[in-house]
Amino acid sequence: MIPAVMMQGAVNQSVGVLRAPEGVAAVLSPLRRRLLENLESPDSATGLARKLGIPRQKINYHLRKLESAGLVELDEEKNRRGCVERYVRMTAHAFVISPAFLEGLAANPELLRDRYSSAYLVAMAGRVVRDVAVLRERAAGREQRLATAALETEISFASPADFKSFSEELAGHILRLAAKYNRSDEHPSRRFRVFTAMHPVITKKEENAQDNRNKPAELSVGQTKRKRR
Repeated sequence: MIPAVMMQGAVNQSVGVLRAPEGVAAVLSPLRRRLLENLESPDSATGLARKLGIPRQKINYHLRKLESAGLVELDEEKNRRGCVERYVRMTAHAFVISPAFLEGLAANPELLRDRYSSAYLVAMAGRVVRDVAVLRERAAGREQRLATAALETEISFASPADFKSFSEELAGHILRLAAKYNRSDEHPSRRFRVFTAMHPVITKKEENAQDNRNKPAELSVGQTKRKRR
């Protein structure tokens, strides 16, 4: 088991959430993704062209597209030999795509009956990304700090029984804490969604996982061996 890490919302966000179609479309281009990967520090079209060996005019065109989509922004302008050279920077250190982009095609956890399935977990995680992205934009518009918290740790279970017992105990603790601190009958109060999830840790690289696809599947937590007759 590794130590738990508690994270709370910061004022300066380092992860950008893409919701608009133009933002998602902008990162579909391999060249534009390459430009973003090389903008760890502010740079100009000239500098990127020199670094990547691509014509400056082509670099400048794609930087303009990234800027209009909100993925890069102007950092500074410098006068060089009578010309103004624009230096741009990324608006975030990394990006994720919000399920809101899919609109009606996005997974809705309320429509899934099996709340112990991986499909429900994925749908819940998608809703977290979607909702927090909206709330973060609203908070930024009012120059306020968004109250969020996250807890992360890793646990190695010896058996499916241990996994089941841990899940039941965790659920019990959360319900007791919710009953203790819930003030829905008081005004003012603000509702929060508490989302708890567990999943196995990825331990194999993709190529190794593909090599093992034709091999007998390993038992996952919750499965038991059947005796052969």
